[in-house]
Amino acid sequence: MSLTASEARSRIVRADHRDVDDVAELIADAFQYLGIAVWLVPGRQDRRAVLRDHIRIYVEHALTYGEVHMSGDRSGVAVWFLRDGRPLPPPPDYDQRRARACGRWTERFQVLDQLITVNRPTRPHHRLAFLAVLPGRQGEGVGSALLRHHHAQLDSIGIAAYVEATNPPSRDLYARHGYRAEEWFAVPDGTPFWPMWREPGSG
Repeated sequence: MSLTASEARSRIVRADHRDVDDVAELIADAFQYLGIAVWLVPGRQDRRAVLRDHIRIYVEHALTYGEVHMSGDRSGVAVWFLRDGRPLPPPPDYDQRRARACGRWTERFQVLDQLITVNRPTRPHHRLAFLAVLPGRQGEGVGSALLRHHHAQLDSIGIAAYVEATNPPSRDLYARHGYRAEEWFAVPDGTPFWPMWREPGSG
């Protein structure tokens, strides 16, 4: 029996290294048809595996430099990085691991990495790298529950949050939780990203 949104909220758990594969699989499932995913990996047969292997690098990194939360029924996940104003070190051997994960699409992932780095704020904040809900569970409030869970922590310590929204529905979701969109940027095919900032106590 699946959890209701309120049950998911009450049972949100912090993931650990045993959960890395499951988290990467879930995010790849949720993201594989997004516009940015199609640009990154145009080949549909390759796309899910490439996304999964690349995302896995960042999930592992977040367990050291951030927090990874899962809903109690493992239908949703949020991956956060804690940024205190100093540069965050890249994942170990990132260039080599990215090349192995992304293969012939590596250059596109490099372009995206550079765009995100250039547009990222330098003020202290927690960055939401991924918010994903299984396709069959979207629209049930699981993503909102994950956001509220971490926002409560941020509000208690007076820290802002930041995210790059990848499509209008996600932009609108974040806006409902107190994020404000800044000037958008795009990858070469025009797929937009909306940098969004949330002051503590907003939304």
